[in-house]
Parts: sequence; C-alpha cells; structure tokens
Amino acid sequence: MKPHLLDLFCGAGGAAMGYHRAGFEVVGVDINPQPHYPFEFHQADALQVLEKLLDNRAVAFEKDNFQHLYILSEIDAIHASPPCEFGSRMTAKHCLVNHENLIPDTRARLRNTGKPFTIENIPDNRRHLINPFMLCGTMFGLYLHRHRYFETSPVLYFLTNTCIRIKEPVLVTGCSRRKNGRREYKRSEISEAMNINWMLKTELDKAIPPAYTEYIGKYLMQVLAPEVKE
Repeated sequence: MKPHLLDLFCGAGGAAMGYHRAGFEVVGVDINPQPHYPFEFHQADALQVLEKLLDNRAVAFEKDNFQHLYILSEIDAIHASPPCEFGSRMTAKHCLVNHENLIPDTRARLRNTGKPFTIENIPDNRRHLINPFMLCGTMFGLYLHRHRYFETSPVLYFLTNTCIRIKEPVLVTGCSRRKNGRREYKRSEISEAMNINWMLKTELDKAIPPAYTEYIGKYLMQVLAPEVKE
C-alpha cells in the first residue's frame, strides 16, 4: 500500500504530481476550488483540517457522493504551501494588509502531528522558514529559473549543485506586469518548461515544477520505509 501524503494549500497540483511520482498516494486540500487538481481533492480550510486531525477527530470529505474519512494515523507525511502574498514583492503595497502570514501557525500544527512535513514558499519569504534549502529548475535540467525554498522535518539532504545561469530562461512571474522589458511567455512555453501539461496559465503562475517535490518525496520515502513496510 502506498503511503498517504496530505497536500495542504495544494493549488492545482504541481507539488502533488512530484510526490505522486515519488510513490505517494496524494490527497489535496485547498480553500479554493481546484478543478484541475490531478488527484483526490477536497475544498476546505487547511488549518482547520489540521486542527481536526490533532483533536483526533476524523476529517470527513464528500467525494463522488461518498464520504471519505481521514484520521491522523492514516496520514504518513504532509506538504504545505501557505499563501505567499503577504511578503511577495509582486503584491501591491496597498494590498499587503489583506494577506496574513500563515507559515508560523502552519508549522506549529505540523509539528504537533508528529509526521514528516515540508513547508514550501517563495524567496521573498525564506526568512520565515527554518533552515530552508533552495531548489531551482536548472538543477533538474529544466529551462527555467524558479527558485523555491523548503523547510523539512526531519531535515533532508539537499542537492549539492547550484542553479545554473542560463541565457534567456523561461520566466514564470505570477503577474501579468512586464518588468525590465521582459516579455510574457505563452502558456505552452511555461507548461513545457515546468513539465506541467494540465494547468491554465493562471495556475502555472503559482505552481512549482513536480521535479522539486519528486526529489523531496524520494527522501521522504526513505524516512518512511520502515513504517510503510510494517
């Protein structure tokens, strides 16, 4: 039986696909509808889901007219990508007050689960992560610079090679504004660069390449190996 990974603040499933390729059965949770999420998805508040799990209450989800129940003992690992807008340079200054930093609350709840976990966020918010390491598309042979920072528990090994400065990489900005004369890339170009073929352009703007979490997921599988065998 595959280990179960709970994917919180899941978006359209870039991280989920990587964990799936690493061997996990993935269940996604997001407060917004995610019609293109490629695995089992439930619309719910991620922090409330964690609270119920910590209170030893079964989390009930409706899917295809059947009720799915999850308890903490059935979840083997957790990934969380809390919203990044609170510290992003791409967020208009007058809108910053509308976005809350959910990283500390998310971490506190994840620690209390006792499960291996990963918290992902953007470079602008790396100071809010504990001992994070950075992954970039060029580390995996992808033709894009897409730096993302990861805090893991337990601490996992990270890639020893650094990102490669390539000429004219595909840029995924998450914003329609042009900057320094950079052109906007088409959905097809971004999709190919990120190795994601199921998302809309607006979803790609917020996603991470599956290669990142496939790499992390393989280490998580090693951490879980004794428990999974039992």
